[in-house]
Amino acid sequence: MTRTPHPQARPDDGADSPHANGLLEMYRRMRRIRRFEERASELYKATEIPGFLHLSIGQEASAVGACWPLTARDGITSTHRGHGHVLAKGLDPASMMAELMGKEAGTCHGRGGSMHIADPGLGVYGANGIVGAGLPIATGVATAAKLRAAGDVVVAFFGDGAVAQGMFHEAVNLAAVWDLPVVFLCENNHYSEFSPASAQHRAPLSARAAGYGIDYAHVDGNDVLAVAGLMGDVVDRLRAGGGPVLVEAETYRWHGHYEGDPERYRSPEEVAAAKERDPLVVARRHLTAAGVDPARVDAVDEEIHKEIEAAVEWARSLPAPAPETLYDFVSAPRTPVPEPAPAAGDVFRTMDAVRLALEHELTADPSVFVAGIDVGAGGNVFGLTRGLAEAFPGRVRDTPISESAILGTAVGAAMAGMKPVVEIMYMDFIGVCLDMLLNQAAKLRFMTGGRASLPLVVRTQFGAGRSSGSQHSQSLEALLAHIPGLTVVMPSNPADTYGLLRAAIQDPNPVVFVENRLQYGFKGPRPADDHLLPLGRARVVREGTDVTLVSWSRMVQDCLAAAEVLAAEGVGVEVVDLRTIVPLDRETVLASLAKTNRLVIAHEAVRDFGVGAELSALAVDEGFWHLDAPVTRVAPPPVPAPYAPSLERLWLPSRDTIAETVRRIAAV
Repeated sequence: MTRTPHPQARPDDGADSPHANGLLEMYRRMRRIRRFEERASELYKATEIPGFLHLSIGQEASAVGACWPLTARDGITSTHRGHGHVLAKGLDPASMMAELMGKEAGTCHGRGGSMHIADPGLGVYGANGIVGAGLPIATGVATAAKLRAAGDVVVAFFGDGAVAQGMFHEAVNLAAVWDLPVVFLCENNHYSEFSPASAQHRAPLSARAAGYGIDYAHVDGNDVLAVAGLMGDVVDRLRAGGGPVLVEAETYRWHGHYEGDPERYRSPEEVAAAKERDPLVVARRHLTAAGVDPARVDAVDEEIHKEIEAAVEWARSLPAPAPETLYDFVSAPRTPVPEPAPAAGDVFRTMDAVRLALEHELTADPSVFVAGIDVGAGGNVFGLTRGLAEAFPGRVRDTPISESAILGTAVGAAMAGMKPVVEIMYMDFIGVCLDMLLNQAAKLRFMTGGRASLPLVVRTQFGAGRSSGSQHSQSLEALLAHIPGLTVVMPSNPADTYGLLRAAIQDPNPVVFVENRLQYGFKGPRPADDHLLPLGRARVVREGTDVTLVSWSRMVQDCLAAAEVLAAEGVGVEVVDLRTIVPLDRETVLASLAKTNRLVIAHEAVRDFGVGAELSALAVDEGFWHLDAPVTRVAPPPVPAPYAPSLERLWLPSRDTIAETVRRIAAV
């Protein structure tokens, strides 16, 4: 794109002209960032700030200039070096200083610290401790903006080091394909942590932008007027419906990668030479050219000095989070849902349940949208979403094969007030985008002290037994259940699939909804349209008195079949369907154990370190005095799912192996 020259002082400009006053305000914002960072450095050295600290001294102009044309409705995502960005967007320095000190009154109640400051209400969708992670989140915020068609834009700050991340490629490509209103703003400070940019990349950003088919612009990142002028043009174009732009602001960080960095990778002479282009000095020259009295500029310096000192003293006076608040903000409170009457309608299939639940929620709530690989025109690889794209134009969206971008879009859109339902085609592919679940979706509500809302659903599926091999058969619920903040749902029948999926979409927390593909054709009675099930509640699906048999997903059906066989032998098996892995319904399991005094757990995931082990620990810890026999698991051995049918049959539990195990435990 052609860059419009930045505004210069004109002959009719005076010391009180809009141009001069605007420039003075830019200087004030840069001075605020500079002084905040200087004091943070001093406080870190004095051990008043714990943890890691990454400062943006020297990069003030790119932050202020980029945020200058933005409104409170517009969004930004930031980096681990994000103080300047969020201050430029309007976050108050006092609560930020308290956050850095780990105080309860901090921006995020002391849960985020330096690298995770956020305030979605102000359009600040988070600094981020993972390099490049803010970029997919920005695509989500921009998706929300596009769906609302309100003219909002998003600026995604990132450093030159993030260009090497796969998340950079996925986010920019998705934004280009969807024509999202997002500016990818690279603050090129010439170092990726300790490594010079020349050792990290071979292609310039201009070439990369051309490869994605989007516009590119370069700007002097130390000149706030240049950055603001360029960004004003870019933002205006995006508000008018333009697609993404890649902007490179060339700048330099004065301090090391982190406070305490010995900086052996660059010379003091290099840093001194860079300081000759101090953004504050450059801005002062513009102020002089605009006729602003230097005394007014000095007064701004004094004003900001007092402001930051007051922030420091206020933060020092505050208490740390109280011990009883340790569990706060992990998950949003759920609205209680009563257990409905059993389904009694016409027979329908699990695949029908998925489509009907999505259709119901898309109809009922305009903030719901569906996205994933081939979920739109293709109707999903199993045909589950067929017809939805035509029924809900723009709200059932095909994506590139970019799992991190898909999940990041869900995170950003949820933080921006939408209710995304995104699909990861196979559960095995969760590994490709695990950061967006592990470090973003699961943690952002906690790390922002409850400021971030994450009502999103990740639909995926698994299922061994059809020779799909080791990369398309894995049951990974234990991995997901070990991540605080995630809800994990695994239904076992069509009616539960319908009721639990609707509940997941309405839930205010990130939910991973796991279907078993071998059950898509499984038939059962259809529930009423308003059928809604409580999350975190197990159900006794067969009464018994001799052995408790706990399972979930497709294996519940094998357990029921085994219980039927054993009933003919005089063994009463009580079958418990967990339905939700997290939250785990401990009470229902323990109540059944108290009744039968024996516990067997059957699951499709490999045995070692699984959910069955957690249930075994629960029985021994809280149900020990009820036990009359060892707790036993029926599960595949710790071997990847085999391809050969003969080996897969041997590896996977069946109704026969379950019955054999229960028979043995009942006889103890």
